[in-house]
Amino acid sequence: MSTHAPTLATGKDTPLEKAYSKVFWRIVPFIMLCYVVAYLDRVNVGFAKLQMSQDLGFSETVFGLGAGLFFIGYFFFEVPSNAFLHRVGARVWIARIMITWGLISGCFMFVETPTQFYIARFLLGAAEAGFYPGIILYLTYWYPAHRRARIVALFMSAIPIAGIFGNPLSGWIMDTFAGVKGMAGWQWMFVIEAIPAVIVGIMVLFILRNGIRDAKWLTENEMQLLEAEVAADQKHTESNQSFGSLLKSGRVWAMCGIYFCIVMGQYALTFWMPTFIKASGITGNLKIGMISAIPFLVAVVVMNIIGRSSDKHRERRWHLIVPAVAAAVSFAIVASFAGNTVVSVIALSIAAAGVLTCSPLFWSLPTAFLSGAAAAVGIAMINSVGNLAGFVSPYLIGYLKDLTQSTASGMYLLAAVLLVGAVLIYLTPAKLVNR
Repeated sequence: MSTHAPTLATGKDTPLEKAYSKVFWRIVPFIMLCYVVAYLDRVNVGFAKLQMSQDLGFSETVFGLGAGLFFIGYFFFEVPSNAFLHRVGARVWIARIMITWGLISGCFMFVETPTQFYIARFLLGAAEAGFYPGIILYLTYWYPAHRRARIVALFMSAIPIAGIFGNPLSGWIMDTFAGVKGMAGWQWMFVIEAIPAVIVGIMVLFILRNGIRDAKWLTENEMQLLEAEVAADQKHTESNQSFGSLLKSGRVWAMCGIYFCIVMGQYALTFWMPTFIKASGITGNLKIGMISAIPFLVAVVVMNIIGRSSDKHRERRWHLIVPAVAAAVSFAIVASFAGNTVVSVIALSIAAAGVLTCSPLFWSLPTAFLSGAAAAVGIAMINSVGNLAGFVSPYLIGYLKDLTQSTASGMYLLAAVLLVGAVLIYLTPAKLVNR
């Protein structure tokens, strides 16, 4: 091993920037692929609902509760999962997560009763627990805070990409395979879309590296440059807090509250998008899927533009507040013009851009003051508590839709929650997070 100090320089063509270019192309496209597969298996139940609820006699409340139970399993297993990842390494643990959730997702083809639906969704959440916060933690091993918002935004582009390709794919599968071998289209959708999770999970074992020192495709000088960047960044963070101290931390609970509000909007959008589009007057599964892709296409562009701007200016709060308020206003417009396809699609596009921009940029807040073991536990804690909104949001919208025979009241509720989130972001000290 070389004992020479790493060569330091500034500019786009420096050894440091070349090293980060290597890291980007080796890691980011692949983890995006992993998350596209993950998100598709997490939310394709929203598309299955178009046939599944009618075939099995599920009410809107039953569907909403089942969709949300995923996040209860996620909640209970997330902190232990992230702690294991920090101990055993990302490569083995992320592979384990992907393979198990792929197998469970495929088993949805056997669901016949509400109880079976609830159990399957809970087990899927338990299997997938730790994947998303694990990747956020994993990125802190490679990137300092001032580079991270852009990378997380790119990674989370997987959400709208899953919507852009996944919704039309789900609609096509359901229409094309309906009745084949005596199975419904939604059953085939679960089976076919589960296969990539298992395949990509196996690929993780061969492609992903646990950290800088494990990356044999870096030179020794590049390793030292990257390690120096990460080490310098972590001087500003808290790395040795216990789980008990994190539970008592007002900062961490404030982050949980902010993320809860953001997730309320995110999962209302991803679970109910096909239903919103159908309510605007569109018919046919493939056509609904194609129209549902439009808001996600807008979101993938906006979230990356704002992510780059946030890193460039090293400003975090207003880059979150403005998209959150825009999404809140847009949800209110969707509620007011539910029967107008053009207005609904435009408003849903702005809502998707706002909510899905907030999701990756949010993580620039807690990772600005947490690192190491504290980050492993803190990120998992924030994500698990915040993701309880993934249970509350679809269940509440389903319940309110059954109660009022309209999605309007649910939309107004989401608008109010996002405005609360914007206020909490504003109350976060700028000096704590603007790095």
